[in-house]
Parts: sequence; structure tokens; C-alpha cells
Amino acid sequence: MLGTSTAITGISLVALNHAWYKDFPQSKFHTFNDSHEWLQMDKLGHAFTCYTLGQGFYRTYPKGHSATPAQKFLLGGTGFLYMTGIEILDGRSSQWGFSWSDMAANFSGYMLFALQENFFDKQIVQLKFSYSNSPYAMLRTETLGRNFQQRLLKDYNAQTYWMNIPLTLKTAPRASFTKWLCVSIGYSANEILYADNNINSVNNFHSTREFFLSFDADLNKIVWRRKWMKKVARVLNVIKIPAPTIRVRSDGSVKLLPLYF
Repeated sequence: MLGTSTAITGISLVALNHAWYKDFPQSKFHTFNDSHEWLQMDKLGHAFTCYTLGQGFYRTYPKGHSATPAQKFLLGGTGFLYMTGIEILDGRSSQWGFSWSDMAANFSGYMLFALQENFFDKQIVQLKFSYSNSPYAMLRTETLGRNFQQRLLKDYNAQTYWMNIPLTLKTAPRASFTKWLCVSIGYSANEILYADNNINSVNNFHSTREFFLSFDADLNKIVWRRKWMKKVARVLNVIKIPAPTIRVRSDGSVKLLPLYF
């Protein structure tokens, strides 16, 4: 399975290089520091991607929880392997560069999954994602996306990344809601149309950080009557469920949102 994963990763990176990077000028391999850009929304995207890809591939492993620690770290590292390949492609593009801060974010997502799986045999803390259209994408379509598919990846104003923590770690009855209910802490940003915050300000955009406190459900802990329902729930579990949410912005404003996604 590890060999298959490596082969698929290699083929997809070759295809990505042909479809995307060949349209941009190439250069010698180089690094650059983008740790200050996009209010770190892109870094959360890197961590979430590595966490989700590693978890998804590991869940297909036939031995499941009987896997050895080495197997857990190797199979869970699929996302990290893939994102490392993308960073190498970035390093050869004159418009970007190999980013050590991106690699640190990739590694943190990988470790969040692998360490929990190794020491607890389950994911206590989970990363999730939600998306709502923002009014800013149409102002810079070439950067933030021209359609839904592009904006889902590029428009950081529309994205929110969540960290779910279970309401209780104690064993609960199968029918108890405390078994699947989670406290959810989110992070997003508003009015970021340019990577550099100074350029945002010059163009009269007031970029702010947004922090959220909400509730969510761990769909994997709900008792489903059908096997196919359990499989669908496992896929959908990476998405945060809409719920009442408290939003706190870095400018000091606080608001209760009846329903936020």
C-alpha cells in the first residue's frame, strides 16, 4: 500500500507540474519566507491537508488498529509526502519558492494524526474545514478564484479551519450525545485580498483575524444502522457542521452568529 501511495503521488505530481507549473517561468531551486503572508491561513490549509490525507489513506489499511507504530507513521505520512513534492515544485518556480514554514505546517498536520493514532489508537483532537462564499473573490478573481472549485482552495476569506475537542473523554452510553458532541475552535480571516498585509492596507482593505467558538459532532462516533451510512459519515466528518457560533475578531468586535458554517 505504501508503494501504491508513492506511485500515485509521483504520477499526480508529474501531472500537476505539466498542468500548472509549466505555464510559469522556471528557475534554480530556491527558498523564500512566506510565514507572514495571508495571516497564516495558508499554513492552516497545509496542516489540514496533511492531516486529512494521512488519515484517509491510513483508514484504508486492512489491519486497522492492529498496525505497528512504524506502519502508522509511514501510512499516515502520505499527505506529508505529497505536500513535500509540491513544495519542491514551488522551489523550482521563479514566482514562488520552497517554504520552510509550509513544511513546518505540513509536518504539524502529519504529527497530529500519527502521534494520536500511535499513543491513543484514535483521533481525540480532529481538524475540520468549512466554507462560505465571500464577497472579496470577485475583486481579485485571478488570485482568489474564478469559480467555486478555485475559490474553495484559494479564497482564504471564505475558509474556516477548526480544531475539534470531545466534550468528554469518559466512556459514554452508546445513545448518549456526549459520546459524539465536540467543542470546536475555529480560525479564519476577513478582507485579505493580498498576501502582504501592508498591501491590503494601501488598497483600503482592513484585514482582520477571526476566532470562533462553536459545537460540532464527531460523525464516526454516532451509531449508524447501515454500513454505507458509516462510510459516508467517515468521509463527511472532515466538514464542520453548521451551528451557533461566537465570533471574536482581532479588532475587538464580538458577535453571536445564530448559524455559522
